[in-house]
Amino acid sequence: MDKKVTSIVGYISWIGWLIAFFAGDREGAKFHLNSALVVLALPIVGGILAIIPVLGWIAAPIISLYAFIMWIMGLVNAIKQEEKPLPLIGKITILK
Repeated sequence: MDKKVTSIVGYISWIGWLIAFFAGDREGAKFHLNSALVVLALPIVGGILAIIPVLGWIAAPIISLYAFIMWIMGLVNAIKQEEKPLPLIGKITILK
């Protein structure tokens, strides 16, 4: 897969991310693979916070909505082949 396809597939789901990581142009799409990984991990964080009474119940849906919006923004950036950092989470680097 070339850089653009790898970037797009990485945002689709965890399985898409794994396929993009192992079968795609890892070096060319590293920026989007990292962003997709952070975006895909946000609902997990929201789910963990949902365990906390009241505060977690308020924070979890907000985090889920934020993750959905960041997912759309990241996917659009991948389609346009732009490497714009996502708001608030754009500086988080998991992949080196």
